[in-house]
Amino acid sequence: MFERFSQDARTLVVHATEHARRLGHRYVGGEHILLAAVSASPPASAVMRAQGVTPELVEEEIVRRVGLGAGAGLFGGLDRDALATIGIDLDAVRARIEASFGPQALTNAAQVAYRDRRRHPGPRPPRLVHNWRRRRRARRIMAAHAPGPKPGEATGRYHAPGPPPSGHIPFTPAAKKILELAVREALALNDSQIGVEHIALALTAIKNGLVPAILSVADASAPALRAAILDRYRQAS
Repeated sequence: MFERFSQDARTLVVHATEHARRLGHRYVGGEHILLAAVSASPPASAVMRAQGVTPELVEEEIVRRVGLGAGAGLFGGLDRDALATIGIDLDAVRARIEASFGPQALTNAAQVAYRDRRRHPGPRPPRLVHNWRRRRRARRIMAAHAPGPKPGEATGRYHAPGPPPSGHIPFTPAAKKILELAVREALALNDSQIGVEHIALALTAIKNGLVPAILSVADASAPALRAAILDRYRQAS
């Protein structure tokens, strides 16, 4: 799939991974793709910033909702609003854990779990082996075509303490869905390449993960944001 991404779109995806590492997260979520998108230079990114979806706001919301460090991954894939409707407050859960076991309890637990998975990954079913090989091939294609951003390029205000996560960082289901939706957006517009504008449109269409909540905090209506991106796209065509 990534061979169809434009150079800017590939760079955006790489920067999303770099943002995740900088924040100490062991996963790449839709929120990291959003942060990379609003930090980029193409017109679609400028439209998002003009609508109030700024890099500063997105990063603040990621840190506020998820936190910094490896322990953030324990809550990263959860829908806070959905859990709140049944009386589960993740911030309260985190606070009680840290009050009982110390401020680094979640980070330490996540690091131990990560090391255990690396040491004892267990046998992979044939289908998982096939999917793993496909993902590895996709990563190699991205690495071959991306301009090779250095770790410091995806910058921001916050940095997790300690060394950033190393090795492969998986994409969450929401992040994968955004990239799939970007492909559909390009097809709908009869474009041969997937660009930043298609990823931006996909970010307005995703229903899961943190992206809709962050857009809501920015008072950015998804339909209005989508219309503004499409208007700029048509002006440039």
